[in-house]
Amino acid sequence: MATVTKKELVDRIADRTGTKRVVVKKIVQSFLNDVIQELGHGNRLEFRDFGVFETKERAARTAQNPKTLQRVEVPPKRTVKFKVGRMMKIQLQKGLERSKQ
Repeated sequence: MATVTKKELVDRIADRTGTKRVVVKKIVQSFLNDVIQELGHGNRLEFRDFGVFETKERAARTAQNPKTLQRVEVPPKRTVKFKVGRMMKIQLQKGLERSKQ
């Protein structure tokens, strides 16, 4: 599995659209900033066929330090949950089938 960076995605989009990399980078960063801001406000983001981002509350709990076996209180926190959309499911399934061949 390869890692694709934001820079690589910006380069691909710039090459495909014939737009300057600086402009594409600003647009991509603006989009990511808006996603972070909306999730920070507790809003749900839905991108048809791609997927849905939403925040989820995790309750406070008691955990245990494996080294010392000491009990530790873990405070409640919010995390981001992502549910895969239809087109992504199809693409992931195609990739799985190709890797099995």
